[in-house]
Amino acid sequence: MSNILILGAGAMSTAFAYPCSDNKHNVSIVGTHLENSTIEKLNFKHFHPGLNIKVLETINFFKNESVKDALKKKPDLIVLGVSSKGIIWASEVLKKISDNNSLPPLLMLTKGLSMKNGKYELLVDKLNRLLFDQGIKNINISAVGGPCLAAGLANRVQSGVVIANKNIDNANKLKNLLATDYYRISTSVDINGVEVCAAIKNIFAMAVGAAAGLNKSKTKDNIHLNTSAVLIRQSLYEMGEFVKFLKGTKETVNGLAGLGDLYVSSVGGRNSKMGSLIGDGLVFSQAKKNKMSTVTVEGADLIFEIGKKVKDDFTDKKLPIMIGMINAILDDKKIEISWENFN
Repeated sequence: MSNILILGAGAMSTAFAYPCSDNKHNVSIVGTHLENSTIEKLNFKHFHPGLNIKVLETINFFKNESVKDALKKKPDLIVLGVSSKGIIWASEVLKKISDNNSLPPLLMLTKGLSMKNGKYELLVDKLNRLLFDQGIKNINISAVGGPCLAAGLANRVQSGVVIANKNIDNANKLKNLLATDYYRISTSVDINGVEVCAAIKNIFAMAVGAAAGLNKSKTKDNIHLNTSAVLIRQSLYEMGEFVKFLKGTKETVNGLAGLGDLYVSSVGGRNSKMGSLIGDGLVFSQAKKNKMSTVTVEGADLIFEIGKKVKDDFTDKKLPIMIGMINAILDDKKIEISWENFN
């Protein structure tokens, strides 16, 4: 039995606590300062609004200012379940709870890709940099990827993920610590590939979501599925090219982190919905303001973060779907895809 501390009280963080708790680990979740009201409700009714379920009473919830109470049992593993923008907050919390500038193993549920000094930066690298700048070295960071939606995990449906660490022994230790009969884990040393897939699949999910609208002038029930299949196949090819460019392994795209996660994101979810609106002829600003004003669309956020850099590095002859989506979002125009450039 281990002590597991989770930073962030969102749907995925809370869902991740289920296999941890089912493995008889002590689980504590510390919310950000933005989640104080959520923590109060969880401690009162043990009902999570994001998951729409009554959560396990074996999970302990703490407000941001009560992190010391959560540390009465020294953690053996710290899990980061914050948003990509919450990485800075998480690094500050980790500094406060570090012991002689050292930390237990870290596991990132957070997915994303950012820019630093004109270069791409994986979130695992960003966290490593933030901690290193605060004097914390010898950091052991792993990352989770794959098609695992929070609601499904919290309801203990059969789920599969991949845990990546540059040292396969570290990844396997986490597998042994966290795997259950419904939370199935494979391991990989390709942390770059897993992290890049987790981020960019949201861009391609928008494109697949646009398939029905792209065929609207000749639509019948499900007639767009031919187009969806073509878009998925090309998306996997482009994901492989981008993963290779960022020093990952192209084969990772064919597994849970790539194909699996793209499938889940394409058949439903926020990115696919935004894609369907864009496919119907709306420009991004209209769709966001009128249809999804309170919803975070990770694929669009990523395009605003890295889109210009991607266009410097690639043309639509190499990445026709990715460049088409970037142009649609950045230029706020109707989507145009260079079908003739498909591989």
